[in-house]
Amino acid sequence: MSEADQDQKQDQEWDWDDGSSPERLYVITGGRSGSSVSTSLDLVTLIVARSGPRPGMQPEHASIVRLCHSPLSVAEISAYMSLPVSVVTVLLGDLLADDRVVARAPVPSAQLPDPALIEAVIHGLQKL
Repeated sequence: MSEADQDQKQDQEWDWDDGSSPERLYVITGGRSGSSVSTSLDLVTLIVARSGPRPGMQPEHASIVRLCHSPLSVAEISAYMSLPVSVVTVLLGDLLADDRVVARAPVPSAQLPDPALIEAVIHGLQKL
């Protein structure tokens, strides 16, 4: 085998532990690309665990439950676990179906007041 062939073979090999292995991601999700439950999770959806992990849980599910003792966004969970967001959403779909976690919309940012009200306040202050 030539040196170029060896380099190419090394480039094609994946490290199972680094999270980039397609086979590992396939195993984690059970070959699914979406959850069995219809969920509308986006990157800022907050996830909170209802209880601790139960014995016999898949390790990735248990990790999510442990991480989410306080609210975390889907993006944060993905970053902490070093997994793609698509994989995390599949796992979260499983946990939502089992009622292990709760998904909630993030706290909305404050609504800006009506511009007409601001102008009225400015005019009132100018008259003082």
